[in-house]
Amino acid sequence: MDTLIMVGQLLLGLSILVGLHELGHLLTAKMFGMRVEKFSIGFPPKIAGFQWGETEYSIGAIPLGGFVKISGMIDESMDSNQMSAEPQPWEFRSKPAWQRLIVMLGGIIVNVITGIIIFVYLVYNNGETYFSRDQVVQNGIVSYDIGQSIGLKTGDRILDISGEPYTSINDLSSGSALLSENGFYTIERDGQQMKIDIPRGFINSFDSKEALSNFVEIRYPFALSVIDKGGAADQAGITVEDKILAVNGNPVNYFDELQSELSKVKSQEAEITLLSNGDTTFTQVAVTERGTIDIAVRPLIEPVRREYGFAQAVSKGTERAFSVVIVNAKALGKMFTGEVSTRNVSGPIGMAKIYGDTWDWTKFWSITGLISMILAFMNLLPIPALDGGHVIFLLYEMISGRAPSDKFLENAQKVGMVVLLALMVFAIGNDILKIFTG
Repeated sequence: MDTLIMVGQLLLGLSILVGLHELGHLLTAKMFGMRVEKFSIGFPPKIAGFQWGETEYSIGAIPLGGFVKISGMIDESMDSNQMSAEPQPWEFRSKPAWQRLIVMLGGIIVNVITGIIIFVYLVYNNGETYFSRDQVVQNGIVSYDIGQSIGLKTGDRILDISGEPYTSINDLSSGSALLSENGFYTIERDGQQMKIDIPRGFINSFDSKEALSNFVEIRYPFALSVIDKGGAADQAGITVEDKILAVNGNPVNYFDELQSELSKVKSQEAEITLLSNGDTTFTQVAVTERGTIDIAVRPLIEPVRREYGFAQAVSKGTERAFSVVIVNAKALGKMFTGEVSTRNVSGPIGMAKIYGDTWDWTKFWSITGLISMILAFMNLLPIPALDGGHVIFLLYEMISGRAPSDKFLENAQKVGMVVLLALMVFAIGNDILKIFTG
């Protein structure tokens, strides 16, 4: 069932985005009087379809893309017979270059608009919930393996990122922070300020969904919320009204300190100092082999909750949408230098895992908006067979006044299709490799 939920979300998300992308091409083509022969979500073989006017609308069995076939355009159909005939007024090739350019950008524009609308909606509807920079500075962080690998320590108070203020603890692991040139965290440790460099390629440490939870989190004071009946703490007479002050004489102001002290005395007894009914008391507790005393706690700090009006949501949502493009452009550039590992490239399996095995509409639309912006960016790359390749050839025609020959465009299309196929094979191979290597 978990796999079905992941696949279902992926197929729904891609179907929406591919359908809207191809709709952008279809509407702009029809706007300029071009004949659209086919509109398909998914690649052949066709599993369903209908004819409406001059256009056949269909759903393909391979749900990893889609296409619009416009008369007189060299595309993946490689319809050379049509191209050998005299151009007709309704054909793509007979229209002015500026009209053809708009048609080729139509899908990208629709994906950008879709991404912006999704992010604006999410910001307006949900607002933001986060631990703020002030809370991080006040309480410090808990540093896990990935954070410790660059020199961060539990208790550090992170003041800024590369000299710039930040808003949320989530900013510490954002793409813009991890991909920054000569980036660093300014921290306060034991009353002294120092810099912790963000190493080149550090973003490669975040190649799994578990990685973020292995970086840093806010440090929080705590109160007892549940005492397991018959457990170690219950047997020692501890109640939820009590406050734990120390373990074996070592003060514990934060939950991570409690965990650390108890882990030192697994399967032993520990002296717990309590504040109980205004008095300081002591009790002996048998610590389990897991380093616990059978309690649950609640944080004594609450995340910041921020609501946005519509105008604010439009600004914030648009900013978020385009930040996705900027981060992906940076990451792609750093892949060519080797700083960012190509292992981060994911195919359909990786995308399905990002959606996850639980159906959460907020998460679904967040990821779909993210993919919409990435799809727009990737389609703008100057690779023949992608919209960006057609755009480059059209810009050349508009600037030089000479259109590339049909033979050149046909050969470029073939090369582009080979490149795209190779990239798809590589991405799927990456997905499979991650399954076996983690």
